[in-house]
Amino acid sequence: MRTAYRVESVRAAEAALMAGLPEGTLMRRAAAGLAGACAGLLGRVYGSRVVLLVGSGANGGDALYAGAGLARRGAGVTAVLLGARAHEGGLAALLAAGGRVADDPFAVLARADLVLDGITGIGGRGGLRPEAVPLVRAARGSGAVVVAVDLPSGVDADTGAVDGEAVRADATVTFGAYKPGLLVDPAREYAGAVRLVDIGLADLLPSPPELEALHHADVAGLLPVPAAESDKYRRGVVGVVAGSARYPGAAVLAVAGALRGGAGAVRYVGPAGAAVLARYPETLVHAGPPADAGRVQAWVLGPGLGDTPGADDVLGSDVPVLVDADGLRALDMAAVRARPAPTLLTPHAGEAAALLGTDRADVEARRLEAVRELAARYGATVLLKGSTTLVADPDPGVPVRVNPTGTPWLATAGSGDVLSGLAGSLLATGLAPRDAASAAAYLHGLAARRAAAGAPVAAHDVADALPGAWRDVAA
Repeated sequence: MRTAYRVESVRAAEAALMAGLPEGTLMRRAAAGLAGACAGLLGRVYGSRVVLLVGSGANGGDALYAGAGLARRGAGVTAVLLGARAHEGGLAALLAAGGRVADDPFAVLARADLVLDGITGIGGRGGLRPEAVPLVRAARGSGAVVVAVDLPSGVDADTGAVDGEAVRADATVTFGAYKPGLLVDPAREYAGAVRLVDIGLADLLPSPPELEALHHADVAGLLPVPAAESDKYRRGVVGVVAGSARYPGAAVLAVAGALRGGAGAVRYVGPAGAAVLARYPETLVHAGPPADAGRVQAWVLGPGLGDTPGADDVLGSDVPVLVDADGLRALDMAAVRARPAPTLLTPHAGEAAALLGTDRADVEARRLEAVRELAARYGATVLLKGSTTLVADPDPGVPVRVNPTGTPWLATAGSGDVLSGLAGSLLATGLAPRDAASAAAYLHGLAARRAAAGAPVAAHDVADALPGAWRDVAA
């Protein structure tokens, strides 16, 4: 599992570690790892041209010490100093190793093979200062490899927000721990490939972290496996209230996901029964209302529902309920908070904005804040779909999970319906909402990658690829 920590947690761990080390040791550890990563990106260090964009803080010191290490290996290293002062020890080390300070920053940037962004790092807020912007633009326009030191300058380490201009890195070398902004968009898109350098913080970081990103082994431990005595009812029955005369396909796709989510049976309730049975004859179909359809262990409510009745029956039930799409419209906050069983909401950014009373752009700019706020307001687990899918528990002390398997090919009609059915099925097997949502998002992303293989896919392709994704994880 990959974990990420807020700046204050990382700073506290660094302070505790530095208290027992000679002065400068931690910075030199970080710089050594940074120099090694840069050497790997350059391939051939001797004769290469490296430019350091150096701010006045510790981030600039890291860049200067790393530059000194590259200079000792034969690189031509030039520092561009931003601000009234630079880290004294780092600058002295660079000059002693044969590096120099630029007279004409734009001339050296135009010839650079690699540019190190040491402007602000994790302490920065609110975008780049005006004097840094033309230098950063010149670095990007030079064709050089741009490497961010700890975090791209100009992005928010704790939230992933990008307010103003920021460095777009090809790679980021981060120290001691991942920061939320490296895993959550929009900042994640600015980080490029991320490499973590161990500087000895692991045992000093707090528990729990701010963010978690599951790996195969973590998800494999969550997936239900039938026992010898299992039957279709013991494995769980998921009810799907979805589809309408106008959108029968939403019902078909939600059922497609539900059938591949581990539950023993799927009950469909709604007006699209004929379409569902034509595609999936194993489905148990009922015209409704949901209260008369038979016992289920979880409900999925909303995909393509339109104005079809049934929401009140489902929300008033005593089993977990997943609410998506049309089910989110005019959702009663008090009713959700009063439910005796857990609720899982699965909005995209536009639906989340409507629930929060803001606009879509604000949600997309501050995804981590938005998912936390939604979970707190509704007392529900929230899966916020998008470029980085996030899962938040209503308990603010529980880490948000970020899904690492997504792909832009999932931006296609009906893919969210498949995800809803899949997550609802996992709920019916007995998984807690946070685990069901996290495992579903992970499998859904893997299935899309398998189905796409670099080409467009339709939602039914994603559903068909789910068994293969499950086998990959469980192997």
